[in-house]
Amino acid sequence: MTATTQAGQSAPPPTTQVRTLAEARRTFLRHSSPWFLLVASTTYVTALVVHGHWAWSQLVVVAALVAAQPFVEWLIHVYVLHAKPMRVAGRTLDSRQARKHRAHHADPRNLDILFIPMSGHVAGTLVGIGICVLLPTWSMRLALLATMALQSLVYEWIHFLVHTDYKPRTRAYRRLYVGHRLHHYRNENYWYGVTRRFGDSVLRTNPAKADVPLSPTCLSLAG
Repeated sequence: MTATTQAGQSAPPPTTQVRTLAEARRTFLRHSSPWFLLVASTTYVTALVVHGHWAWSQLVVVAALVAAQPFVEWLIHVYVLHAKPMRVAGRTLDSRQARKHRAHHADPRNLDILFIPMSGHVAGTLVGIGICVLLPTWSMRLALLATMALQSLVYEWIHFLVHTDYKPRTRAYRRLYVGHRLHHYRNENYWYGVTRRFGDSVLRTNPAKADVPLSPTCLSLAG
């Protein structure tokens, strides 16, 4: 429900009240998804430390996940979040993740609807468990689960911060900030990376702003 003032007018969008990192942290931690990922990350890292069987194979797992992240992020954004409703056997199939992402595009300044839904966390956990079955040691399994949780937490934080009014202070963050805002306000068919832009560069969805026309469907994702 939209908050209203005493005069009956709509209150300012949540993002206008988040201009500093301190305000961003407080608002970020009012939502359930960051807490889920904080608890998951802490649990997996603690289990990894207690397990204590360190091996080079753990670094291989971490390196593989870090290298894959830009492409996983790109694929999920394109084929899950931007998926169109489909008619199958007379029924419309439309995932909750895709519906929520369309709502996010329609109202990108609303900080309450941009987080990963719990169904997304459940799906990610199941994928992680499925990969764990293929790994030979608990050290590698815990390294995988910890890295996945931490990468998801970083994703949530950067995605949240980009949609606030906090302005970039570093070149690295400014690059992410500009790219994601171009995705929302210039053309939704480019700049899919959130935490890294490497996937866009490799998959040719990272053009110069001037080379891409303004899309009329950035807000609706109806194109």
